[in-house]
Amino acid sequence: MNISTQAVTRQITATSGDKRVLMAGAIGQFIEFYDFAIYGFSVVIIAKLFFPQTDPVAGILAAFAVYGLAFIARPLGGIFFGVLGDKVGRRKVLSVTLLGIGGATAIIGLLPSYGKIGLWAPAALLICRLIQGFSAGGEAIGAPSFVLEHAPANKRGLWIGITIAMSALPSIFAGVLILGIASVIPAESYNSWGWRIPFLIAAPLSVIGLYIRNRTEESEAFKQVIASKKNAPTSTLLGKVSHNKIKMLQVFLIVSLNALTFYFMVGYFVTYLQTVVKLSQTQALFSNAVALLVFSILLPCGGFLSDKIGRKPMMITGSLLIVLLSFPAFWLLTSQTLLGAMAAQVLLAILLSIFGGGSYTFFVELFPTHSRFTGAAISYNLSYTIFGGAAPFVATWLIKLTNLPIAPAFCLGGVAFIVFLTALWVPETFRHDLNRN
Repeated sequence: MNISTQAVTRQITATSGDKRVLMAGAIGQFIEFYDFAIYGFSVVIIAKLFFPQTDPVAGILAAFAVYGLAFIARPLGGIFFGVLGDKVGRRKVLSVTLLGIGGATAIIGLLPSYGKIGLWAPAALLICRLIQGFSAGGEAIGAPSFVLEHAPANKRGLWIGITIAMSALPSIFAGVLILGIASVIPAESYNSWGWRIPFLIAAPLSVIGLYIRNRTEESEAFKQVIASKKNAPTSTLLGKVSHNKIKMLQVFLIVSLNALTFYFMVGYFVTYLQTVVKLSQTQALFSNAVALLVFSILLPCGGFLSDKIGRKPMMITGSLLIVLLSFPAFWLLTSQTLLGAMAAQVLLAILLSIFGGGSYTFFVELFPTHSRFTGAAISYNLSYTIFGGAAPFVATWLIKLTNLPIAPAFCLGGVAFIVFLTALWVPETFRHDLNRN
């Protein structure tokens, strides 16, 4: 069934309501990744307060393990919210996921430490992280799907690029916030209670995001699906998986490089630069913020370019460049200089912007509207669980095992090579009708 004339018009031009959806999707991405950025930047303190160990590395490994366990809940959240979102709509689901992420993040800021309540402290931390992960499993796909279905057909890559770029800004915001708080209160006070402030800020951010999302409407593409009952043949979870299994495998493989590279940048490098390279916290946060700012600027440019030449050329070029430059990047990263750390992270940000310019739109554009939320959520979140959630832990473990500071480059280069081969295989999607079968 062809989409209506009204839907076609909306695919060519954007209404004020569509632009509001873009804002709502971007804010949701900001809040989702603000949680992960704050946790990643606070690992050193969290390790001391919630996982006291004789060996400092063991404490950091434990804190990163909880960081990674949150990703286990993401596929479950993706399944739950994906099926729900394909049935009742994206907007309602995204309100719930936003509250789940923001609420759990704020609660972390209120948790007593191990010294006060013993094992209940890391247990409560884990529960909060699982709630965050479960909610993020719906948010991570729901927001791009919502934006994609409202975007003009010739600007889907640009709009998705803007939405995903907002996932990098929280790390900059969090880094500046932490530096600001740490500069105005004594170190002892920051380590005692000051670190909690960034977590508590998640509460008002969520309220603002919820207000904006409640002023949006479902897309014409989704309304057409509901009106035509087009989702009937794949109304069950098993039906959706069976109908999209090849596409889900393709997304799982492609997204693995997004997950690994992005979570190296937002969840690992700040700790890595402090504990392995021995830079100061200020140097680590500053160099990381510069790289993420570059990524947030260049990713929409990559999306814009993919609207002109297609998603595949961007994915093929970006993954190949990461294969070739992963070791030089880590060599720069371990130079023990601020300039080297900054150059390495900026290089990876540029490469991810090229690859992400195609891949971030590809993973939602590949699926038809009637099963987009479910199919993309399952494959995307499984990939992020394995390659994103485990990235900091595996990188720390590899360095400890090999005693090589550049050991994580083996992981990054190997995954990039597999993704390069996958990118040669997947179909082009940038001219797809969203409501195709």
